[in-house]
Amino acid sequence: MSSRILTALALAAVSLHAADTYFPPPDSEGGWREAKTEKACRELAGMDLSKIEPAYTLSERATAHGGLLVVHKGYLVFEKYFGRASRNCNPDMASTGKAFCSIACGIMLHEFKDKIPQGLDTKVFTEQYLPEAFPLNDPRKADITLGQLLCMTGGYWGEGQTPSGYVKGDPKTRPLKPVPGQNIKDLDKSSLNVPLWIEPGGGYSYSSPSPHIASIVLRHVTGMELKDYIDTRLAKPQGWGAWDYCLHRGDYVMPHANGAGSTALHATDALRMGYCLAHGGKWKDKQLVPADYIKKCQTWSPYNPHTPFSLQFEHNEDGHVAGVPKDAFWKSGAGGFCLYIVPSLDLVIYKLGGKDGQYDPKLTLIPQPEQDHSRDTWQPKLGNGFDEPGGVANLTRVLAAVCAAVRLD
Repeated sequence: MSSRILTALALAAVSLHAADTYFPPPDSEGGWREAKTEKACRELAGMDLSKIEPAYTLSERATAHGGLLVVHKGYLVFEKYFGRASRNCNPDMASTGKAFCSIACGIMLHEFKDKIPQGLDTKVFTEQYLPEAFPLNDPRKADITLGQLLCMTGGYWGEGQTPSGYVKGDPKTRPLKPVPGQNIKDLDKSSLNVPLWIEPGGGYSYSSPSPHIASIVLRHVTGMELKDYIDTRLAKPQGWGAWDYCLHRGDYVMPHANGAGSTALHATDALRMGYCLAHGGKWKDKQLVPADYIKKCQTWSPYNPHTPFSLQFEHNEDGHVAGVPKDAFWKSGAGGFCLYIVPSLDLVIYKLGGKDGQYDPKLTLIPQPEQDHSRDTWQPKLGNGFDEPGGVANLTRVLAAVCAAVRLD
């Protein structure tokens, strides 16, 4: 075999190894490698660019503002925005931020396991973990575990105008009457005082107080604010740009970040978070997130046998989303935001959405790029199949469409 062939094979091996271990530098240092032309997308990243466009069209027709970004095999293959959205804006990601709280708790359980040795099985309504909760307004809360809080099965009343509960084996959802939920001017107390609709573990109801209570536990275990813990354990190692929680609400500044959401990241940094999870929690040579915790986010949880929702992520282990690998998991947020992770395809997708107010620079006070206001007050047209901005059907269509663009040859 000639030396030229050997050299070519060696270079190919190095290139393959580099591809396997690629992690993007911060945007300030060049950011993601890109493959945005049809040829580059196909040959470098193994995707059909034309098949991603329908996913973007779904996004554009569903919300006033937003965009779509796709990373496959470490290549940024698609990035397109509309309305007020742009790469360096910091919109309120709403409940997508619940995923960040959950991952922070996963890191906490590994780093501080001596302080919380029972992990997700820990009954957290104690003087050690939640002194603010006493005296308990319901004795049943003493049985709520951290795992149940993060899977929304602690029994906390669901939210919204038409809250509902789900119990395994019952094909019908249980309608719940609305009750007072979180109050941003007294976030801890209002979250802790939300009533229970069922005994802990007895059913699932989407309830934002639950992950915020988990963030209070994190505060006591780590001695740090949720925002600071995420900044040191995730943001700085991954090279995020300017980011924050939406703490500024008019004249009021929230003293604590809401574990229930409202993170505000640059779009390419949301991809970094997803990419870290897709790679088993690793970033370069560091294990930022315990791999076993990520696995728990992707699969049915003993803390939630009622619905495919584990540790603040919806997952597809039962294959309920056709055309999508069973290891896919994602977290959505009001207004049509969603971060999707598909490890088996080395695929990360970030869908931006949002109403006008979610792009208000006053929420974070971070300087923002100039915004395009041409779609302000825009609403989807009734009857075109996109009546629910950010609704479940739209979100899963976007995921399935992008997965279909991955070339398997």
